Amino acid sequence: MVRWVRYGVLLLMLIGYGGCTTPSPSASKQGQEGEIAIYVVGHGWHTGIVIPREHIPDHLWPEHRDLPEARYIEVGWGDKAFYQADKATLWLVLKAALQPTPSVLHLVWFDPPAVAYFPASEVIEVRLSPQSFAKLCVFIHETYNKDERGKTSYLGPGLYRTSAFYLATGTYHLFNTCNNWTAAALRAAGCPISPGRAITAHGVLSQTRRFGRILRTRSTYRSQ
Repeated sequence: MVRWVRYGVLLLMLIGYGGCTTPSPSASKQGQEGEIAIYVVGHGWHTGIVIPREHIPDHLWPEHRDLPEARYIEVGWGDKAFYQADKATLWLVLKAALQPTPSVLHLVWFDPPAVAYFPASEVIEVRLSPQSFAKLCVFIHETYNKDERGKTSYLGPGLYRTSAFYLATGTYHLFNTCNNWTAAALRAAGCPISPGRAITAHGVLSQTRRFGRILRTRSTYRSQ
């Protein structure tokens, strides 16, 4: 644990916080009829997006059909070596931060609501119009690295019992992190968020709180 704190402090010294002020978590956003709820999940240093599978247009994100049946899919993006490592090391941390490296998509499929499946994570609900949701699906589809035949590259099981890694497009580095990818995905869906101010999870979550509905904050789950 002490080792990870040291690694985390080092990364924060390298990249800093997102620089966004954090509004009060009490504000609740009311959705419109026909909107689709997605969820931004903060896992400490990392963020992901939870998608309700029943609304995914097959022609816009056909790869989701490769996964077993489930109500939700969480999508995250990150450094290939660090994300898949059995044991993280300081070298992997520094390499991921300071040198452009290959990336992966991490997909987790599950049935319970996000707040139940990730009991130790911040969860923010974001409501999208069907058109915006479709744009988000296209963004995810385009993040898969595909060969000349359009075939994806399955890399093996993920970090959860029901999860998997796929080779992704883009390179991971100090100024293009997993959190920048989350913000870019939300931006593609029309959300008022700046990927450039989202290097850290703090940068993503503090911006998302302004237009989303907070279901659980860090202070909430820390007290449980």
